[in-house]
Amino acid sequence: MKQYHILKATWLTKLHEWRVQKVSDKMFLLILSFVVGLLSAVAAFVLHGLINQIVTLLTGRFATDSYNWLYLVYPVIGIYLTSLFVRYIVRDNISHGITRILHAISSNQSRLKVHNTWSSVIASAITIGFGGSVGAEAPIVLTGSAIGSNLGKLFKLDNKTLMTLVGCGAAGAIAGIFKAPIAGLVFTLEVLMIDLTMASLLPILVSCVTATCFTYIFSGNDVLFSFHLEEDWTVQSVPASILLGISCGLVSLYFMRTMNACEDMFARFKDKPYLKFIIGAIILSTLIFVFPSLYGEGYHSINLLLNGRTEADWNQILDGSLFYGHSEYLILYIGLVLLTKVFATSATNGGGGCGGTFAPSLFIGCFTGFLFSRLWNIYNVGPYVPEKNFALLGMAGVMSGVMHAPLTGIFLIAEITSGYNLFMPLMIVSVSAYLTINIFETHSIYGMRLARQGKLVTHHTDHAVLTLMSLESVIDRDYQAVNPEMELGQMVHRISHSRSNVLPITDAAGMLLGEINLLKIRHVVFRTELYHHFKAHQLMMEPAATLSDNTPMSEVMKTFERTQADWLPVLDHEKHLKGYVSRKRLYDMYRKMVHDMSQD
Repeated sequence: MKQYHILKATWLTKLHEWRVQKVSDKMFLLILSFVVGLLSAVAAFVLHGLINQIVTLLTGRFATDSYNWLYLVYPVIGIYLTSLFVRYIVRDNISHGITRILHAISSNQSRLKVHNTWSSVIASAITIGFGGSVGAEAPIVLTGSAIGSNLGKLFKLDNKTLMTLVGCGAAGAIAGIFKAPIAGLVFTLEVLMIDLTMASLLPILVSCVTATCFTYIFSGNDVLFSFHLEEDWTVQSVPASILLGISCGLVSLYFMRTMNACEDMFARFKDKPYLKFIIGAIILSTLIFVFPSLYGEGYHSINLLLNGRTEADWNQILDGSLFYGHSEYLILYIGLVLLTKVFATSATNGGGGCGGTFAPSLFIGCFTGFLFSRLWNIYNVGPYVPEKNFALLGMAGVMSGVMHAPLTGIFLIAEITSGYNLFMPLMIVSVSAYLTINIFETHSIYGMRLARQGKLVTHHTDHAVLTLMSLESVIDRDYQAVNPEMELGQMVHRISHSRSNVLPITDAAGMLLGEINLLKIRHVVFRTELYHHFKAHQLMMEPAATLSDNTPMSEVMKTFERTQADWLPVLDHEKHLKGYVSRKRLYDMYRKMVHDMSQD
């Protein structure tokens, strides 16, 4: 085994040297982006294939004219198997895929673990196939990004190139899943907030086109959602479109706030995994038994609403439920499913399952649009609006609100349904939803937790640079510490070896007691007759401020601005001195990173 690792390291080293000599960095990045796009398409095809096989095997013979007791069983089995897989095989947290990507970009220099290239595919296939009410998109995006990250690490690429490859993986995953290359590109720009510079544009486009083409090769011309426009949009529908957008924004707010509340509730039982499993399983299985539309991704229900032409078509959504045969309860059923979807999604992930909120936002949006248009037409609020058209528009609206990504909502829905004739209302609804949600929440469902911790990369160059900077990389650990009883004569010797104008005073355990500013003791440091009259504690003063080793870089910069200090000490969580940060070094690194980003 040892010889194998040595041979592998030697082979990789030779390959890296050959690549540096023969292939330019730009060309190599394009080659890798092609590979990332291909592998992302393969991962998406495998995951959806696994999900479809499991769903067909488990529910293919379910009765449509009555309820099915197995809806109470399958979700429990799925969550339990997934939790066992994660706990004993993966042994790492793989939930919240897109949030993990954002955290990796912000905190880990775009480095994702190797197991992320496959673990989410298996875990989410089990979860969703057995009925988990989540989506497969976030796990696939995490898989694609992990493929890009690990390829970059394999060839020893810099952090900036790694970020581009992570974006290629995410864009390729979205493009492959939905056969929507433009949406993949825009998703990377809006949601992952990777700047669309000339250095990153072409690789991401290559990845998107590659993933889309290979997905067509693997699965043919089949699409996730089929939609045929029957009634053209007219200007008379503008008021209804604006009101639908506002409604989608409010529904997005409900989804995000309720999701966070449920996650916080499950987080209280983090040390009691079986209690989390029991609570999540009971909630999920009960909701799916009453509302079978909540089973899995829910794409079958979306297609029913998008393609229905008569009441009989739309009433199929009641099949297999307690509401079957009661078409008069269709609106009530739609409304209850809309409200309970967020609880089913939270229970799935909270109980131990694995999946994302991408598909749930599409699902809720479709139900919102259909319910809005049905009520609009029943009460004759204005000119008639087609239910299927508004179900489609609702998908774009809620996605735009939940993800804070109106362009992604517009292009994704237009591409996956060929609904380009509805481009104008798609824009109206998406923008209205985004403006509405932005009043209450300034970050997407993926970024809000990281934003509260100051760890979210944004398109604001200054903030993005500070987020990408690492405090660890600017700490000077080569300091000359002295003890409180050291005489001035001995300190002069230490001063001659110090690279800063500050001498820290520490106790035997390494805890910082104070510091000596060399600029303020010049009146005694050159008087040899005083060398035995002063000790360190007599010349000691409090530092202008102290930094923690987990202090965000934005706070570090603010602290330097406030104190105007040249050097500040960095302490660990036990208050031990780790080293000093130089203001000059910090600002030099900051200016260099801003310059590098501006050059692209």
